[in-house]
Amino acid sequence: MSTTLDQKPGTSTDLPREFMVSVELYIPTTASLGLRKPTVSHRKIDHKEHVKSVEDAPKRIKEKPSWRSLSRSAAGTIQWRPATCKVLDEDGSCLLNIYMDETILYQTIYLHMLSHTDIRHADPSMFFRKDCIGIFSAGGQRWSSGAGSEPIYIHFDDADACNTWLVLLKSYARPEIYGQTFFPSDGGLYRMWRQVELTVMQGRNLGNQKIFVDASASSVTLGEDSRSEFDPVDFDVFCEIHLGDNICGRTTVKKGIGSPDWHEHFLFTDLPPFEALEILVWKEKRVVKTTLLGSIRIALANFRRSEDVEGWFPVTQSSGIVTGMQVGEIRMKLRVNEEIILPHSSYSGILTVLHTRNILEWMHDFEPKFQLRTLSEQLMYFAIAKNVLVEHITEYADREVDGTPSSHSTLFRGNTIFTKTMELAMAFYGRVFLEASIGKIIRQLCFEKIAIEIDPNRSGKSAKDVEREVEQLVEWCQAIWDSIYANRGNCPHEMRRLFEHVRKLVENRYKKKDGQNTQNRELPWQSVSAFCFLRFIVPAILHPHLFGLTPGLPSTAVQRSLTLIAKVVQSLANLNATVQKEEYMRGIKDFLQQNLPAMVDYILVVSTPIPDTYSPHSGHPAFSHQRLKVVNSLHQRGSVMPILEREAIPLLPHVLDIPRHLACISSSLVRSARLAASKTKSVAKGDHLSDLCARCFEVEEIGLQRVSQLATVESHPLALEWDVPQPPVTHETSQSPPSPTSPISQRRQRSPRPATAPSLSDQTLPSPSSRDLSTLRRGSVPEIYPQKLSTFPERQALHTIGRPRFLRPKSISADSISTFVARSTEAHAPSPSTHSLGSQDSTLMGGFDESSRKMKNIFNGLLTRR
Repeated sequence: MSTTLDQKPGTSTDLPREFMVSVELYIPTTASLGLRKPTVSHRKIDHKEHVKSVEDAPKRIKEKPSWRSLSRSAAGTIQWRPATCKVLDEDGSCLLNIYMDETILYQTIYLHMLSHTDIRHADPSMFFRKDCIGIFSAGGQRWSSGAGSEPIYIHFDDADACNTWLVLLKSYARPEIYGQTFFPSDGGLYRMWRQVELTVMQGRNLGNQKIFVDASASSVTLGEDSRSEFDPVDFDVFCEIHLGDNICGRTTVKKGIGSPDWHEHFLFTDLPPFEALEILVWKEKRVVKTTLLGSIRIALANFRRSEDVEGWFPVTQSSGIVTGMQVGEIRMKLRVNEEIILPHSSYSGILTVLHTRNILEWMHDFEPKFQLRTLSEQLMYFAIAKNVLVEHITEYADREVDGTPSSHSTLFRGNTIFTKTMELAMAFYGRVFLEASIGKIIRQLCFEKIAIEIDPNRSGKSAKDVEREVEQLVEWCQAIWDSIYANRGNCPHEMRRLFEHVRKLVENRYKKKDGQNTQNRELPWQSVSAFCFLRFIVPAILHPHLFGLTPGLPSTAVQRSLTLIAKVVQSLANLNATVQKEEYMRGIKDFLQQNLPAMVDYILVVSTPIPDTYSPHSGHPAFSHQRLKVVNSLHQRGSVMPILEREAIPLLPHVLDIPRHLACISSSLVRSARLAASKTKSVAKGDHLSDLCARCFEVEEIGLQRVSQLATVESHPLALEWDVPQPPVTHETSQSPPSPTSPISQRRQRSPRPATAPSLSDQTLPSPSSRDLSTLRRGSVPEIYPQKLSTFPERQALHTIGRPRFLRPKSISADSISTFVARSTEAHAPSPSTHSLGSQDSTLMGGFDESSRKMKNIFNGLLTRR
């Protein structure tokens, strides 16, 4: 289903009007008081049968209350109740009805009144559950049987059902499109996409109070009487992440003494216009109510875009008797992304150049020349959406295997573009497969805090104690291997194709005319295990938190147990039970010899393709009748949608957005090309990379023209009132990128792309008037009053779109620029633009009067480059 939605509908002509699915619904404590309790069976159970069922049942992780409370002041425990979701597609409107006990209507959501950003994946840290969707709706956008107004969280049985319903719900909501009246055929000028990546790494001095000293203020010296002695007490700490008014994630609970280590990663995508990111640090103690220790508040509106910012952030108290006190620091890494996405046709030049080469060849060029490792994922997503990733990887694999006798020992062991892309592909396709293989057993090991140490030099234990440790190690290794082997049939079709190609490629390159020796006979199997185990399963055992298998970083003792288990499993994958580097690892020799035949069978199974489970002709249960109904509905409705609105609906089954991935590739290349130009690095003219950069600059020019057109037309009525002529849109294509500048000095040159905050390459001395224009950046707008909404183009588009449209009062797009142009031009008089243009553009610019230059410079200040 990696095709666009503008294809012709199938043979069915009747549009499905209802969609139903069974889910689990999160019920807040306050809302659960008015609901009927779920029925519980009171059938008598024999005591022996009960004990046996308890022993056979898998052990579940007991969640701490602080992890389970949705709101910061919530009391009690959360409840997950079975529910039924029904989507009713009625004329011009769409309703999502949520039923409890199959008949009791609990909530009704007016989907046609929501935005795309109101429907998004819920972070797994919220409830220790994957495959959850959060719906954020205001009071007028839903009906509820109770008085609660909290977000709605729905849990699905599997990732496929979750993705299908996410796309279905988004297809009835409103994408964030601007300038809908300018291009009726496209449905607008552009749309917006935002994302925040946050890694909470470490804390220090948590609970140690001192006066907070702002870096921009004068230094403050604390006297002996004003210092707060830090008394190390036994308390636990955890963090809650809030975006706007909603909690979006939380860390695990760590000991507050010393430097608690989290190293937990959070990804929040499809976000509404940026407000503020707030990290609340809570402390809890036994028999004491959980209290707020302090908070970190970060204004995202002016935060640098598309760059990693890492450092120690002060935790300050904002409530209580004494405010402004610093109570510790937390080390975090933050990346804020915001992209303007144009119609798919605007990226035709980029697509033409990308299709001339293998995707892996582009990755090979990006890393050494531009240090763009982050682009590898975007290129991979693009190839997956086009359904060409597997073909490109297999084509590139032929270059990695030369067949020489000296290369067999190091085959696929180095970090090349091929091996790195294989890692990305396995991590993308194999998430569900990895969870089924080792997720449950790894969480059980971490929850029980299993500590295994078989090295007598480390533990100082006697020989008999070491033997018991070895037996425990073998038991856990056997349990993990049994789980891995039992799920061999769940290996995804794409991974099977890749493994099959690697196995057959090695067989053909290393076969001998006079027969094969034992080493060459096992080499094809070892080549498959070099990817499936060495680069996928074993790293997940070593670092389960990086693969989403556990909520946080394991303790030191548990990490040692995982390391020993990973060594044993990797030895089994190498098909060599006799070679053990450490003497104390000799005890697992019997385990390896017993399971070698099963490992060979496992490798053969995962390297043998099966029919694609996502193909409608496969007959696999995963492609159910309900999912086919949703896909057919998307195709039929997409054929009559405007282009931008249709392209804003993600593609199934992997929820990908081709124009968004192309926008990320384009903006990253433009930034890197300008940064390379500022460091006197040049890209050779006439090669593939220079052609791609040229196409990316053309896309940047198109984006600038569209945002400029929107802001200029909105400003035109005000310009007539001031007797200021409307400045025309220039069509300049930058052949040699200008040197980086600060966001303030952008008034003096043409802004290379619409953005909201500076980047690391934008570091020059600010101009004296920077304080005035800073309040006009997108994202820094203080408020848009409802009475001014009637002047926006979206108000005129209400009659052109089939369903009603609603505007957000705090939209931070170019649509809200004109409201503040009059106020800003009266506040300051920006200097004329001094950016050098071509001869034709210079002639045009020379015809502008001083008032026209004011309007132009204000607009350039709004569109600060990333």
